[in-house]
Amino acid sequence: MPTASPSRPRRLIALVTDSRLARSYLAVFAAGILVMFLFPESPYAMSPLLLTAPLSFLGLVFPFGPGTEGSGTAEALATGFWAVCLLLCALVNAAVLGALAKRPAREPSAPAHPRTSRNLLAPAVDNWLARGYLAVVAASLVFFLYAMYVLPDPGFAGIWPLMAAAPLSFLALLVMAPVEHSSLTWLSPLVFSAGVLLSGLVNAVLIGLLARMLRTRPA
Repeated sequence: MPTASPSRPRRLIALVTDSRLARSYLAVFAAGILVMFLFPESPYAMSPLLLTAPLSFLGLVFPFGPGTEGSGTAEALATGFWAVCLLLCALVNAAVLGALAKRPAREPSAPAHPRTSRNLLAPAVDNWLARGYLAVVAASLVFFLYAMYVLPDPGFAGIWPLMAAAPLSFLALLVMAPVEHSSLTWLSPLVFSAGVLLSGLVNAVLIGLLARMLRTRPA
């Protein structure tokens, strides 16, 4: 007798709770929250924001959050809204890790496909969620390259691709540093863009895996 398929919120919760990798991530996130409250002046106080990237960086565009000036009620509401958003970002990231750790069931009669690069990258392009994310990363890179090579003052144009492909995109800064301090300074934006593109591709694969898990209807 067939059983009712669990709803998507239940599948999301299952991905968060059924994986040791996801539970470990949430434990590290909780430790980061504790450090943020106990040592607010420490550089590690930014760890919850980095651990929940890139979704947590969306909160930077909101006109309110921690530090909002106004009455005590307004400040409390703004801080509470920020905390809820941060928690939701952590749960989504934990679900992504749960989807990465969980292997989808395969029918016994279905042939096993070799793990080629095409199969590994398929989750990044076979669903609208991952494709939309890649479009955001690509748009931020186009703006960054335009600002670097066309505009007289690029300003902080690099912050947008950095946030869009976080947290792995921060490694692109380390890769770009040796080139930036060499005679080939014109090459550093391209090196940074390549690092951001690879970071965004990894994030898109993880997003695609989560979308597959939420779309699959278990027996």
